[in-house]
Amino acid sequence: MTANTHSPVFVSSHTARAVFRWEDAIAALQRAYAHDIPAKATPPRTVAVLEKTWLRNLPAIPPGSRYYGAKLMGSNMGDAPPGIEYVIVLFDRTTNRIAAFVDGNLVTGLRTAATSAAALDRLAPKRPLRLAVLGSGLEATMHTRAFASVRELIEVTVFSPTPEKRTAFAEAVTQDLGIPAKGAATAREAVEGADLVLTAARSRDEQPILFGDWLKPGATVVSIGSTIPEQREIDVSVVERSDLIICDMREEVLEETGDMLAAQAAGIDVHSKTYSLADLMSGACDEALARARTPMYKSVGGGLQDIVVAELILTKALEAGLATALPIEFETKR
Repeated sequence: MTANTHSPVFVSSHTARAVFRWEDAIAALQRAYAHDIPAKATPPRTVAVLEKTWLRNLPAIPPGSRYYGAKLMGSNMGDAPPGIEYVIVLFDRTTNRIAAFVDGNLVTGLRTAATSAAALDRLAPKRPLRLAVLGSGLEATMHTRAFASVRELIEVTVFSPTPEKRTAFAEAVTQDLGIPAKGAATAREAVEGADLVLTAARSRDEQPILFGDWLKPGATVVSIGSTIPEQREIDVSVVERSDLIICDMREEVLEETGDMLAAQAAGIDVHSKTYSLADLMSGACDEALARARTPMYKSVGGGLQDIVVAELILTKALEAGLATALPIEFETKR
């Protein structure tokens, strides 16, 4: 063991927000998923659980990248104060050293929305669109802004169970993006006439919040709220209606999300119409894409997305002199 003279840096969410641009992240993700990605480079997430304490790990080595690493998050849901902290640890392939610790809270919202927009850019019609948003939290906010960077949005309608929240969401969209926006009293009212529908809010009682017969012909759906078997967001009729389903992590979407498990239990053949995000970006499903009239993007989130966006943010933070040098050294095993 020898002393390491290299000191890693810390990138805060404040710095991440200052250097981040949707267009850059979306392009970086499109490039990353266009590569041939070996399964071992992006293994499934793992979760360690003991009583009420859990720790999740999402590792990835993006092809062609300088940095690789993992996002860690954990929480004791017992006696500790409520809350979850995220950290992304980046290693430098050129030095074999730990390069950075990135606050992963904001990055998680950014990478999820940027990945959805990267898929949407391939799936949705290249014309002005009306967007319906089910949900008014961080993910809904991020996605609306990411979508606006790849398509012209002529109107945004949002549904949230809390009138004050949907009003505030609509006002922020108009103020920040200059897009006419309004709240809707019901999810169905929000969806009527929409070209693009984002579901970013699991139902409180784990019942679906979006149904197939609400959607106009040709509408594209982006679903991000159901990521484990116990969660529900879209009805099986939405899955049945979709003639092309793009999944960021195909096996995890099919085997670990409540929406897709329910669809399969209802006898819907989902495997024949699902493709990975890498298939979409590489052109492997171009024939299916050309035939599709009612596509859907379904996401659970993956480590590759975290590392690609964290690398982009780290690089920009270093260039801008905004990364915080840490007064620490790691020993290097030779």
